[in-house]
Amino acid sequence: MKISTKGRYSLLFMLDMARHDSGEPVKVKDSAARSGVSVKYMEQIVAVLNKAGFVRSVRGSQGGYLLTRTPAEYTVGEILRLSEGSLAPVSCLDAGNPCEKRGQCVTVRLYEEINNAVNGVVDHITLADMLGWENEVPGC
Repeated sequence: MKISTKGRYSLLFMLDMARHDSGEPVKVKDSAARSGVSVKYMEQIVAVLNKAGFVRSVRGSQGGYLLTRTPAEYTVGEILRLSEGSLAPVSCLDAGNPCEKRGQCVTVRLYEEINNAVNGVVDHITLADMLGWENEVPGC
């Protein structure tokens, strides 16, 4: 599994929102500048996050976006799945794409283990956890 730029930037935007969660809306252009992402690309990402209810927009000259939950209530897994779709390493593990040969395939067990490991990590790490890690990284 390889996380695309869309997934990485979705996570970066959500982290930036959590970092600047002061009750004041965060502007996309400010977040994009801090993250080193183009404003146009960040706007596309924010549209998906907004539609899913992860953030809400505030209109007006002082507008921008706010988180709809606390940073501790967002898991990395849900953010990545929203932007990436399934995190399964092979398509036969996707619920909507069962493999006819699954019962005869010895490699499926390996792929299930990988899938379980990835899900076990991303579903237990929150934005709040990642913000806490920033204190451990020099220069963050």
